[in-house]
Amino acid sequence: LIDRATSPRDEGDPKAEQKTLEESWQDLALIKATPKPPKKQRREDLSEPLLSPARPPAPGEACKPKVCSAPPETPRVESSPLCCLTLQEKLLSHYSSQLAVPEVQASLAPQLARSICAQLQNFLRSKCPELPFSSLFLSGPLLDGLGALAADHINLMLPVVLDAALWSLIPGEDTVVRNPQYWMIKRTDLEYFPRGRSPWDRFIVGRYLSSNALNETLRKMLVASINWPAIGSLLGCVIHPVMASQELKLEVKHDQVELSITLFPVVEMEDKVLLAAPPEGLVENLWLESFYRAEVSKVKELDAGDSGARQHCLRILNGICKSHPALHKLSGSPLTHVVLHLSATSSDWAEESLADRFQQVLEELVSYLEEGVLPSYFNHKINLFCELLEEEIDEMGFMVYRAISEPELLLKEK
Repeated sequence: LIDRATSPRDEGDPKAEQKTLEESWQDLALIKATPKPPKKQRREDLSEPLLSPARPPAPGEACKPKVCSAPPETPRVESSPLCCLTLQEKLLSHYSSQLAVPEVQASLAPQLARSICAQLQNFLRSKCPELPFSSLFLSGPLLDGLGALAADHINLMLPVVLDAALWSLIPGEDTVVRNPQYWMIKRTDLEYFPRGRSPWDRFIVGRYLSSNALNETLRKMLVASINWPAIGSLLGCVIHPVMASQELKLEVKHDQVELSITLFPVVEMEDKVLLAAPPEGLVENLWLESFYRAEVSKVKELDAGDSGARQHCLRILNGICKSHPALHKLSGSPLTHVVLHLSATSSDWAEESLADRFQQVLEELVSYLEEGVLPSYFNHKINLFCELLEEEIDEMGFMVYRAISEPELLLKEK
């Protein structure tokens, strides 16, 4: 027994090896959890003789123990108020201090956009009186209160009025891309109503209304036909169209705000809202179905029904995701659809439960990211993650998974 007790540990013993690993994990956890004192003090402490504390200190050394003991105590006193904050208080504090849009910008940006909208409306009516455009209107999170990180972007919607007797919708599953989120608008009864009967026939490509052809015509007008310097001088800002963008985009620079305005031709038929936003590639006849108006309406309707905090939760989530380099593609519609799905199973959306719902949204996001599928709340055939790369989904899933147990990771300044 004495030989066994004094002999070294048997390297082949699995129990001994397992115990060593467990002890190393415990030591590693203790090392990470224990605050490290300054390196200089550690070296001095280790180099002192064991009996050095027993000798009487010299007059000049009397203050040394106080110097060594002060650093570990100071951070505890400063960090204790932060540790006392609940997750809900941290979320509200982070939003108000980091994510809320300044009031001056939040009011000035829509004002500038409405003035530009009026000028563009007058131009289209005088330049293209034969095309039945309806009244332009503004859209976007800044106006609808669902989480704009800055007053820097507004969508300008240009309604295209079609005669339902001359046009019909082709479902996305029957289009060349086999994507249920895209539609085609087909010109019907050409044998009875030949080309020229509809003012939009000039934008037909292969019997379909081409979103790309319409966008190109509008792009030429924005770039070459409108006197933006004069309009900008009138409004006290600088306006110029963005040439390199596939979208119809204007950049507006004011002393107090810089704004990007994107113009979207939009068709409303058969309870569908379709945007002239075709996917990149050779297909130019596709129209993207938009659920944004339905999303905003449904969230507000649910909040009005139970005095819920869904909009507040979305503002925080959108702000966090937009400001995070790995999560910015989750902001907007994906988050809104997760909240809508969750509302079908979770009824407690009171303001006091904001932190619980926040964490529950993160848990739901992880499950959707694991599957790589987020079905649309309004059409389960549509996968809102279909345009994300596998690497992007993995990175987002890893970050959100970590945030479930440590939500503060999302509240750090980027």
